[in-house]
Amino acid sequence: MSKVKIASPDSATVRAEIVQALVDGRMRFHELPPEVPALEATAIRREAVARITGTQLDTIARFSFDAATAASRHCENLIGAAQIPMGIVGPLTVHGDFIDGEVLVPMATTEGALLASINRGCAAIRLAGGASVHVEDVGMTRAPVFRSRSQREARAFLSWVTEHETEIRDVAESTSRFLKMTGLRPYIFGTTIFLRFRFTTGDAMGMNMATIACDRVVRDLIEPQTGIPCIALSGNYCVDKKAASVNFSEGRGKRVHADVVLDAAILRDVLKTDSRSLVEVQYRKNLLGSIAAGAMGYNAHFANVLSAFFIATGQDPAHVVGGSTGVTCIEPRENGAVYASIFLPDLPLGATGGGTALGTQAEALRILGVVPDAERPGHAAMRLAEILGAAVLAGELSLMAAFTSSDLARAHLRLGRGGAGESDKGA
Repeated sequence: MSKVKIASPDSATVRAEIVQALVDGRMRFHELPPEVPALEATAIRREAVARITGTQLDTIARFSFDAATAASRHCENLIGAAQIPMGIVGPLTVHGDFIDGEVLVPMATTEGALLASINRGCAAIRLAGGASVHVEDVGMTRAPVFRSRSQREARAFLSWVTEHETEIRDVAESTSRFLKMTGLRPYIFGTTIFLRFRFTTGDAMGMNMATIACDRVVRDLIEPQTGIPCIALSGNYCVDKKAASVNFSEGRGKRVHADVVLDAAILRDVLKTDSRSLVEVQYRKNLLGSIAAGAMGYNAHFANVLSAFFIATGQDPAHVVGGSTGVTCIEPRENGAVYASIFLPDLPLGATGGGTALGTQAEALRILGVVPDAERPGHAAMRLAEILGAAVLAGELSLMAAFTSSDLARAHLRLGRGGAGESDKGA
């Protein structure tokens, strides 16, 4: 709580005194008196920032979410909102275990031409009868790092962990009825020990659930019984919000496969390309170009679709870095057709928790028919992942085709630089 004394009983005077204390630096933005309502606290901080910087914040001041919820769960030192345009693509036809039919897909972005391009891919998939999508719930990971005093002690520690895995599982799963421990993998460098826990987490993305579970296991069980200290609850072997080979090979969150076969007519009439050209661009760009760059993503632009989808639906945008890893494949088929597929090995996302509770994001999830049900935990998140997999495939098809026809630069000139009225052409 602030050490600044606010003595005036009049609310307008109190507000003015708090604003002045913030401007003078006698009070920090997080030190506003707790009795000040969240909406009022937001306005006070905003007024102080405006005075400190000489910047009018009229647009930042406009928002529709509940300030108390946002300030307590999503964003400290709240002053307002950053608005990002939201559009729609589709209908997108998806055939999976949790959705079988058409869906409109909301996306939030500031990149002109992106949604028009994805929309064109949706049209191609729709005419082909839809994308087949399969999602594996491989689980959320967290990897605490421990310090031993010798290799012998490290090996003894791992023996203890193996012998007590059932007890470790019971303690972890006691933290949430939706959390299930599905794996525990060790890794050692000298005296440094990593334990990579893996959990399924129902409809939640699960990072917080995994963190809480690991903290309970470490503090209440592992440290007291082994005497081996935990140095950090996350030892970077998780691996969270970083592109990593272990996530590529073993998966994290959801692992998604999507594919479609496009005949020659769809390639020609919708994507303005042909089988031979599309296959060659895939080979030379996505494969050889990625090898030359040392990239971990063998794809055209997974991150574009993921970021727009994540922001629209309340996911953590930082997970785009892991989601951008993965592979696009395009293979020739008979009579000028192509088989196209995408593989997303590292896709943390959820249908509940985090930003999914915010008003606009909750509405976007309802557009997708993503509604968590406590009687069917995990189903909503799987449906969400299936839709995203098909959307990523749509984005890959359209951009790859644009390279074959030299449409990429023309589309950005037309749509990214204010070419109103052109956005639906070719969609």
